[in-house]
Amino acid sequence: MTKRNNFVFIVLQVFAWIIFVGLSIEASALLVNFIYSLFKPEVVHHLYQKLDLSAMYHRSQWAYFGMYSFILVIAFLKAIMFYFVILLATKLNLSSPFSAYVSKKITQISYFTLSIGILSYLARETSLNLQQHGFDTNILNQFWADSQAYILMAAVIYIIAVIFTKGVEIQNENELTV
Repeated sequence: MTKRNNFVFIVLQVFAWIIFVGLSIEASALLVNFIYSLFKPEVVHHLYQKLDLSAMYHRSQWAYFGMYSFILVIAFLKAIMFYFVILLATKLNLSSPFSAYVSKKITQISYFTLSIGILSYLARETSLNLQQHGFDTNILNQFWADSQAYILMAAVIYIIAVIFTKGVEIQNENELTV
């Protein structure tokens, strides 16, 4: 492996850490918003991202808890997914990348990505349904605007995981025949 490839890989690891920290902060801030909104809903518009769903809360607590649950689960799944990316990046040996561990982690990342995509799609459709019943959910669109991208990305990552799984099988067969 060349020094340039090693440098690029290290830069990607740093970016993965930065994204993970940012997503963790966002998920934690949303959780604090949610808890704080239950005890003191009149100051919610001053909190993180000014996510004021107090009108929804007063009209239907089920809708409020449902939509906020979607937001929290999606945010935490994104943070967990990048945690798995960091685990993969730290354990990946670029001189011999085909290992059972790498194959397993890539498969897990594809499952997390698919889960995020499906939950985002369900949340978007639920939000549209609530809009038809008179709820204002436009502020929530930022949390699941990219559901189709996550589903497509999950398919690509899963294909890569299958290739790595097959690479591990071929590598193990070659080691046994030598």
